[in-house]
Amino acid sequence: MKTTRTLPRRALVAAAFCATALLAAPALHAQTWPSKPVRIIVNFPPGGAADQLARLIGQPLSEALGQPVVVENRAGAGGNIGGEAVAKAPPDGYTLLMSSGGMVSVNPHIYARMPFDPVKDLVPVASAARVLVYLVTRPSLPPNNIQEFLVYLKANPGKTSFGSPGNGSSPHLAAEMMKSQAGVFAVHVPYRGAAPALQDLLAGQIDFFFDPGIGLTQVRAGKLKLLAVGSPKRSPLFPDVPTMDEAGLKGFDADTVFGFYAPAGTPAEVIARLNREINRILGTKPVLERINALGGEPLPLTPAEFGAKAAEDSRRFGAIIRERKISGD
Repeated sequence: MKTTRTLPRRALVAAAFCATALLAAPALHAQTWPSKPVRIIVNFPPGGAADQLARLIGQPLSEALGQPVVVENRAGAGGNIGGEAVAKAPPDGYTLLMSSGGMVSVNPHIYARMPFDPVKDLVPVASAARVLVYLVTRPSLPPNNIQEFLVYLKANPGKTSFGSPGNGSSPHLAAEMMKSQAGVFAVHVPYRGAAPALQDLLAGQIDFFFDPGIGLTQVRAGKLKLLAVGSPKRSPLFPDVPTMDEAGLKGFDADTVFGFYAPAGTPAEVIARLNREINRILGTKPVLERINALGGEPLPLTPAEFGAKAAEDSRRFGAIIRERKISGD
């Protein structure tokens, strides 16, 4: 009889111990994290805005964490390949995603089937920058301002072409917004990233591009013409260049937010630490100046604010995607 009373008691003690250990595990993990290199997967090719932001922030983040931060590019399917790799990675804080906001805000609208759910399988960690898009053309294209450009497109339907980093990317959606509001038509040429699209524009293979900032050096060098900014307000880098709204396309806003995500289930303490470090880095002079030079704006947000911004963008971009019947499949 003594044995039958003792066994349940031991079982209860063991169960309580296991429960306590499970509750303590995330806190213990957060205290020991990071104890090995952290990997940032960029879901676009080298040279684009996402890649440049990841490498720009990755170095000071490595110094803050005391561990190497390794950047790895996994491009394709509008960012879905890299996004899936992170969504299915262990939620231990050692695999992060740097992505344009499009993967969360746009891809669910343009792909009938996705290999993961970006809203459920990923969690926002920290925004990096608001990325503006700049309407640039090859120098030999006749128009020299946005008004002339829109008149030219209307007079030459289907005779001009534009590049983008892929279907549903913010540069692509910016061009579709322009086509819809101005009543013009141009041929879309999707690329596997912004950098190859820019190279073909410089080579004269396409006529224009809504540049996410990587071509501004060529603008300053006179190798491209900058006609307008696709944001609600002018860029401080080019205060004399009008917005698309000022050109008559009212409410035109193609801005997107680039930032870091982690697999769902990543310990909250780890996400809080990353958010705190990244926001601090965004306020440092070298990073601030470099993001501004790329034509963007540092945008420190909490994870909740970052998630809310993605939801807002999803509603805005979803409307133009449905109207233009854009598909990524």
